Amino acid sequence: MRRRDLIAATAVLSAVAPAALAQDAPASGQSLSMPGVGLPIIAGGRLRNYVFVSLRLHLGGSATPETMRAKEAYLRDALVRAGHRTPFVVADDWTRIDPAALSTSLIRSATTIAGRGSVTRVEIVSQAPRRRTGVPTG
Repeated sequence: MRRRDLIAATAVLSAVAPAALAQDAPASGQSLSMPGVGLPIIAGGRLRNYVFVSLRLHLGGSATPETMRAKEAYLRDALVRAGHRTPFVVADDWTRIDPAALSTSLIRSATTIAGRGSVTRVEIVSQAPRRRTGVPTG
């Protein structure tokens, strides 16, 4: 094969391949990362610990990472306020956050902040407690 044909074929494939991949990829596969949100662990009316969580918000509808990035500060604020109102505490462990309670609260807040269906799922990527001790057993 001649070098000229090889270069022409490479140029054509590089122009066609991204368009073909864009058609196959679902539009709802977009997500937004929210690193380092500090949430309180309150038990018995006392602050027991802080857990720093990294989240991934799976976006739906017409929400894009660019539009949601502008609303990230409002989502963080709503999450921290909800964490102080009704803490996302696991009953027998002060070093973890209840993922179901956090997810429900953040999706509810995202509905009012960014619109219905903007966040379809919340995934907790990591949890890092400030203190590594849990509930005292004595």
